[in-house]
Amino acid sequence: MFVLIAGGGRTGTQLATLILNQGHTVRLIEHREDVLARLHRELPTEVIFQGHATDPAILEQADVRDANVVAATTTNDSDNLVTCFLARARYQVPRTIARINNPRNAWLFDSKFHVDVSLNQADIMSSLIEEEMSLGDMMTLLKLRRGAYSLIEEKIPANAQAIGKAIKDLALPAECVIAGIIRHGNLILPRGATIFEPGDEVLAITDRSGAEQMAAIFSAPEKKNGL
Repeated sequence: MFVLIAGGGRTGTQLATLILNQGHTVRLIEHREDVLARLHRELPTEVIFQGHATDPAILEQADVRDANVVAATTTNDSDNLVTCFLARARYQVPRTIARINNPRNAWLFDSKFHVDVSLNQADIMSSLIEEEMSLGDMMTLLKLRRGAYSLIEEKIPANAQAIGKAIKDLALPAECVIAGIIRHGNLILPRGATIFEPGDEVLAITDRSGAEQMAAIFSAPEKKNGL
């Protein structure tokens, strides 16, 4: 895979480092002299191209026509939008990703400017907080690349309604698959007759709705006032 990154700030630099470590091809475009000096200490020289990513001549020097992905990570929303627009409209890059710096500009980051994926830090943070608050002790381990499913983990307390019951007897949501149970450090491959015990760590693949239903089944019941 060939990824072209616009912007050599900490986000762009870390992204380039991760992609290079995975064995992929990277080009990074940056125009600020002080940032370029740091980049040459942290990345291979052949990865770095000096100039503005909104300049077609610089994009072409960085072989934009061969890129599989263009990631616009600059601190300027206008530059990120223009970079994505040029990448798709002029060079037919298959995939574009853009960083949103000002949440008020988020409405611009869509198909109008050929942005396939927009990363709004405010939205990401608020959704993570909402998810943590709604799912209690349940932990999201992995967001699956396709669809709305995640791999989640839930440790079952002693007074959960699932204790002492077999998987087949629980009203698990249709969108949920129990992938494994960790008990006393050992992995158990679940069957319909497997009975849950206190302290079991349940690994499951489910969507958001299924996770909320599972949280009710595997969590401790809420205490009422005065009890």
